[in-house]
Amino acid sequence: MTDRDRDDSDTDRSAFPSGAVRRTARLASLPLGFAGRTTMGLGRRIAGRPADAVMTEVQRRTAEQIFSVLGELKGGAMKFGQAMSVFESALPEEVAKPYRETLRKLQDSAPPMSARAVHRVLARELGDDWRDKFERFDDAPAAAASIGQVHRARWHDGREVAVKVQYPGAARALETDLKQISRIARMFAVLAPGLEVKPLVQELRDRIIEELDYDLEAQAQQQFAEAFAGDPDIDVPEVLAHSSTVLVSRWLESSGSLAALIDSGTQEERDRFGQSYVRFLFAGPERVGLLHADPHPGNFRILDDGRLGVVDYGAVARLPGGSLPAATGRLLRAAVDDDYDAVVQGLRDEGFIRPTTKIDPDVIRDYLAPFVEPAQTDTFRFSRAWMREQFVRVSRPDSEGIGTAMKINMPPEYLLIHRVWVGGIGVLSQLEAEAPFRDILAASLPGFAD
Repeated sequence: MTDRDRDDSDTDRSAFPSGAVRRTARLASLPLGFAGRTTMGLGRRIAGRPADAVMTEVQRRTAEQIFSVLGELKGGAMKFGQAMSVFESALPEEVAKPYRETLRKLQDSAPPMSARAVHRVLARELGDDWRDKFERFDDAPAAAASIGQVHRARWHDGREVAVKVQYPGAARALETDLKQISRIARMFAVLAPGLEVKPLVQELRDRIIEELDYDLEAQAQQQFAEAFAGDPDIDVPEVLAHSSTVLVSRWLESSGSLAALIDSGTQEERDRFGQSYVRFLFAGPERVGLLHADPHPGNFRILDDGRLGVVDYGAVARLPGGSLPAATGRLLRAAVDDDYDAVVQGLRDEGFIRPTTKIDPDVIRDYLAPFVEPAQTDTFRFSRAWMREQFVRVSRPDSEGIGTAMKINMPPEYLLIHRVWVGGIGVLSQLEAEAPFRDILAASLPGFAD
């Protein structure tokens, strides 16, 4: 145990009320449920049920239990559950919706640290004279999340600032959760047998652990702040101070987030801020060499000056070569041009289709074509109805739905890119925004306009 662990020991209970024993017990229940469902599936096959129908039911029940358990946990398991949301696009809405709602409730109700615990962290990280760095510090948190909370304060030079403080014990809880989750990783192969699960889970582990390092987050945020300084549509708050578990940055005065626009925004607001949102996601790699990898609408603030403020840089993709893979643009261009022989070969070259997997280009066309639609027209109106239609279509228990999804692999280096792509389209659909999506891709996606 480190000195930091000893200092944190008496504050862990208030910061992390869900103990490791309880989390471990819930995670340990998953393999037992998996075994039961597998036995059930075998019995029904013996009774004459079609193999594909039995597998679909096993997949469905497995997904329900995985998402139920992960959704009820806090700390590391909750972060892992959020990251696993990339699988929602292959699940029926009645399975995915309760999972999303459970995570949202956990985020909204995360218990705050006591003021005493916050002060201890600040003294340890910023020094015993930490109060001299602030003209004012609000003990009541302005926001709370899975591994930390945000306080509003006034910096010593008069600037309003956001102070992000990590929960004591977050690192230990994360390590415990991820060890347990790794042991049940093979279960995810039931949802998508085409996946190479071990390297994907390792990538998830590595990226989630990075979110604990506020020094790393501060570095990424400052790179974005410098790259977008003076931008007429985007505001990224600069970092004023940081340590491994505390991050101080300029406060963004906002009237709400994209989530508020989803609930009650005008169509003009939805279109305008929807375009700013997607342009930021694609412009990051071009300007910074990094991809902001948490497209949740709560991270995008509607500022009083009409710009879109962007916060939370714990999850970023550090892209090889400083840009999105050119293969992504080339594959999308081939799909737009209806060259699905090239699409299949490109997917195989990039590791999305294993060498031994056989798949018909016409089947891939049927599977992907609707998702390519936004890139085929000058402007595209995203909508909840369109998104639901795609989810229903790809989750059908036939060769053009789950049958194809089960053959697709997810290369680890594409994991966060996929998360942003699917999440971004989901937010645009919730906004029901109209955007010149093709022009945005042509401007920022390498290989698409070539």
